[in-house]
Amino acid sequence: MITVGFGAVPGVTAEEVLAAVDAVLPPGAAGVRLATLDARAAEPGARAAAVERGWALTGHPAAELATIAVPAPSARVASLVGTPSVAEAAALLGGGDLVVGKTVHGRVTVAVARDVDLRHHGDAELAPGLVDLAVNVRAGGPPEWLRRVLHRAVDDSAAYPDPAPARAAVAAAHGRSPDEVLLAAGAAEVFVLLARALAPRRAVVVHPSFTEPELALRRAGHPVTRLQLRAQEGYRLDPAAVPDDADLVVIGNPTNPTSVLHPAADLARLTRPGRVVVVDEAFADTVPGEPESLAARTDLPGLLVVRSLTKTWALAGLRVGYALGAADLVTALAAEQPHWPVSSPALAALAACSAPDARAEAGAAARALAGHRAALLDALPAGVSVEGSPASSFVLLRVPDGQRVRAALRGRGWAVRRGDTFPGLSPDHLRVAVRDPETSRAFARALAEVLEAGR
Repeated sequence: MITVGFGAVPGVTAEEVLAAVDAVLPPGAAGVRLATLDARAAEPGARAAAVERGWALTGHPAAELATIAVPAPSARVASLVGTPSVAEAAALLGGGDLVVGKTVHGRVTVAVARDVDLRHHGDAELAPGLVDLAVNVRAGGPPEWLRRVLHRAVDDSAAYPDPAPARAAVAAAHGRSPDEVLLAAGAAEVFVLLARALAPRRAVVVHPSFTEPELALRRAGHPVTRLQLRAQEGYRLDPAAVPDDADLVVIGNPTNPTSVLHPAADLARLTRPGRVVVVDEAFADTVPGEPESLAARTDLPGLLVVRSLTKTWALAGLRVGYALGAADLVTALAAEQPHWPVSSPALAALAACSAPDARAEAGAAARALAGHRAALLDALPAGVSVEGSPASSFVLLRVPDGQRVRAALRGRGWAVRRGDTFPGLSPDHLRVAVRDPETSRAFARALAEVLEAGR
């Protein structure tokens, strides 16, 4: 879907609107909708333009448009209509990526945004017979000792789940009080609970990143501002770039899909009274020693750290995760959960994977992963750019003609994660999971052949 935002002077005609839109629409664009200021959407010219093409037309209040961060704000426009941007803000309000910035065409200003499929995840890339480099989950499934734990929990599932032992184990692992631990059906549930429990005036999601937090916020009706990190800066966060009036900030560390690890000190700088800072640490245990984790910090106001067992322990299907934060925030989130939100097998996994021996095993796996990641990077052929400085169980690559490359790899038996469903990335971006060196070298050979065939 393409959203064309437009601003115009009063009395603009349908012909003027359509001429401006046609000047910027990408070739072959389908599924077009128009968006503008509510006062302009009510004018005959705007309505007639939408009717002529069969396009939807949405008008937004100036106050709503003013919440959207745009590349080219205008103080003059703000003084006239109450928002520093109409065209770009209207195009971006639905959550798309800007593909054509503010463009003046006569008495009409237009901008174009492409919708991003926030619901797309790596599992959609998989199919029987493909080598899985699309999902960042430990290959081979859970270790045998954890399988035995799960089997016993299934045998005991006639009783209702008792979360107390798992909560105590997680709390002990991170040096927290049990009332600072929220157990959840995966990290994704925590983001839905946040969207239900909080009423942010300005939610900022740092991108490119895992898309479920933004999706949950938008579905709950909360406006979202995207803070887009830049490739030329290594996709690293400058804490000063977060708007002062943000009362909810969401960031991943390490970040999916860039695999960049932000310094804990930079993330700590984001916290302040009156603001909730959510740090998604779903991949934190893939980094040896977890040096930049904030999981044990109890001194930072509004901090909520989200963790998952999915990646290191290969438990994606079990749906198990947790959050760590101040007791009042945890209580507010828990109030949005139904009774018994986490199953007995998931609780058993939480307790087992929080034990000292399991955490030591996870640390050893993280150290081995670092070597495997280096082997993958060393094997990559010429013509492939590694984005950022990868620190986790996946790397973000940029290749020429990415859509063709991804399709050709699939034809050769390799599944990789498309990048263009992450806000701010393009079809030339591919996220690739780190596997054992033999698998990585075989993938690199296939990638080299695909690139050579396209020259």
